Parts: sequence; C-alpha cells; structure tokens
Amino acid sequence: MATKSFGRTQYEIFVAFFRSGILGFGGGPSTIPLVKKEVVDVFQFMDSDEFGKELAVGNTLPGPIATKLAGSIGYRIGGWIGMLNALFATVLPSALLMIVLLASLSKFREVGWVNGMTKGVVPIVGVMMAVLTWEFFTKAQKQLTMKVALSLIAASIVAIEVLHIHPGIVIAVLLIAAFVLPVKKEATS
Repeated sequence: MATKSFGRTQYEIFVAFFRSGILGFGGGPSTIPLVKKEVVDVFQFMDSDEFGKELAVGNTLPGPIATKLAGSIGYRIGGWIGMLNALFATVLPSALLMIVLLASLSKFREVGWVNGMTKGVVPIVGVMMAVLTWEFFTKAQKQLTMKVALSLIAASIVAIEVLHIHPGIVIAVLLIAAFVLPVKKEATS
C-alpha cells in the first residue's frame, strides 16, 4: 500500500476533525463517536483498540475531550503540524457555529421547529454514547474478564452516583490501581 503524501494526510486530518466538530452537537462527549467513525472507519488512521487507548489517555487529562483527542490523534498521525491542524479543525466549527447559532437560537428559541430540534438531538446523542459505551464494555470484559469489568462498573457507579465522589477521583484511584496491581498474562487459546 502506498503511503499518503504529507499534504494529503494533513487534508484528511482536517476533514476528519472538522466533520466531527461541526456535527458534534451537544459538546465534547457527543463528538467521541463521530471522531471514532472518522479516524477508525473512514480514514483508517488507527484501529478501534488504538482509538480506545487514545480515549482512555485523553480522559485522564483535564480539559475538553474533543480537543484532547484532536491533539493526540493529530500528533500521532501528522506530527506537530497534524496536531495543530486537528485542533484548528476541531475548534473552528464551534467558533463559527457559536456565533451564528447562538444569535439565531436566542432570536428564534420559542419557534416550534427550533424547540423540536434542540430536544430531538438529546436522544440521538444518547444512542451514540450508548453504542460507544457498549463497545468499550465488550473490550473491557475481553481484557479484564466479565467479573472484573462488571465489578469496576458497579464500584464506579456506586462511588459516583451514591457516594457522590467526583469522577476525577474515581479515575485517579483506578489509574493508581492499574499501576500498582500486577498484570496477568492473557492465556492463549
């Protein structure tokens, strides 16, 4: 397979993150499935497991997930220029749409179709997040076993929803546990 030219790669990085940015209505988490679709399925910059690792690392850092993914993946694919390109492509749609849509939505927020559009996006984002969650769950149970994956999910839900522990603290505890606890080698089948 022939390697892509520098310009072609930069163009594809821009397109992937611009499309994700312009279609990611509802904030950073809603762009995650869109970024995955672009970088894994459309442009095949990486496979699903590599994307999962990028997302995991991105979730450990502070700040918006969309820009962290853009910077990380852009750098991985196209170096420093790829990182800046991906960041610009991610932020540009938000900046432009914020100017245009906020002015329009505030002017027309009581109009029925605008109300319906904003309410109709919520279930779509929910479905996209559910699909992504299922994909990560199936990967976790393959890598950790079903028992460990369900235990971590249950413990995280209890910690965050019942005990009201900040999600960042839960993530930090899991990261520390990952560094401290020994890793068992996978059995080959």
